[in-house]
Amino acid sequence: MKKNRPYLCFLIALIFSCNSFVAFAEDSVVNIYSARKEALILPLLERFQKETGIDFQLVTGKADGLLKRIEIEGEATPADIFITVDAGRLQRAKSADILQPVESDVLNNTIPSHLRDKDNLWFGLSRRARVIFYAKDRVTPAELSTYEGLADKNWRGRLCIRSSSNVYNQSLVASMIEHIGAEKTEEWARGLVANFARKPGGGDTNQLQAIGAGECDITVVNSYYFGRLINSDDPKEVATAEKIGIFWPNQDGRGAHVNVSGAGVTKHAKHPDAAKKLLEFLVKPESQSWYAEVNNEYPVVADAAIPETLRTFGDFKADDLDLTLLGEKNRAALQLMDRAGWQ
Repeated sequence: MKKNRPYLCFLIALIFSCNSFVAFAEDSVVNIYSARKEALILPLLERFQKETGIDFQLVTGKADGLLKRIEIEGEATPADIFITVDAGRLQRAKSADILQPVESDVLNNTIPSHLRDKDNLWFGLSRRARVIFYAKDRVTPAELSTYEGLADKNWRGRLCIRSSSNVYNQSLVASMIEHIGAEKTEEWARGLVANFARKPGGGDTNQLQAIGAGECDITVVNSYYFGRLINSDDPKEVATAEKIGIFWPNQDGRGAHVNVSGAGVTKHAKHPDAAKKLLEFLVKPESQSWYAEVNNEYPVVADAAIPETLRTFGDFKADDLDLTLLGEKNRAALQLMDRAGWQ
């Protein structure tokens, strides 16, 4: 036995050395499933790779499709991080039990508590305000006030909006349920439906284009879509943007409705440490500023620079509602919209 001891020691040393190598290899890559388009996130991932030495693999697709894919893949999923938009969808990921909690002082100290999950399962990475847009030649800002005011009869036949199947609208309704109660929100939704200029449909950009074309006078859209029109290479889109004004509702009360794009580490992540490092990188002020510049969204970090396009929108008071509630009240919001006839 003594004769074999050096050989055993060699084997033990080799095993530990190999284990150390495997740990290093596991930390050297992060696999990302992203509902954000590649062009909107790839440059940041390349910066992350250059700064940390951690490689990445990126898969992009539709939010609901990627979530279902992670569910089906189960323990075999290669995904370490799931990036998606809207607190409602982030809550769906939480409810589907595909995320794991992340303990990070950087994330907890950097991201305001209402912009991240209370159980640390997901974290907001950028903010988007869903606010009122109006035709400058047919509406004056003095006519506008609150989300609730959009149900007034003077807007009859003048409002364009997306369908009730859109999660952005579901989250807006969920926030109103929390603020003013289900009964008043349903009354509001019925008034809103009565004011529709056309059957709900299309995306947020289509609503802005409808204003430019004179099909309606007001809409409710995520602010970054307006930023895209302003900065478009298409002269027609720029011309459309010039006809439209932005209005920040509920400034004397709770503030404008704000949502997030966000991410979480998957439950069966093979590279959780690398995934955590990526999340922490994405909330660095310089990352936040670049992300805001490219996406026309607002940073979640207080000291990150605001791009020029967003500064032209003006300052506003944002609703500081805990966004976890938007996901928790999503079902109630959708059922309420159905009852109100919001197709």
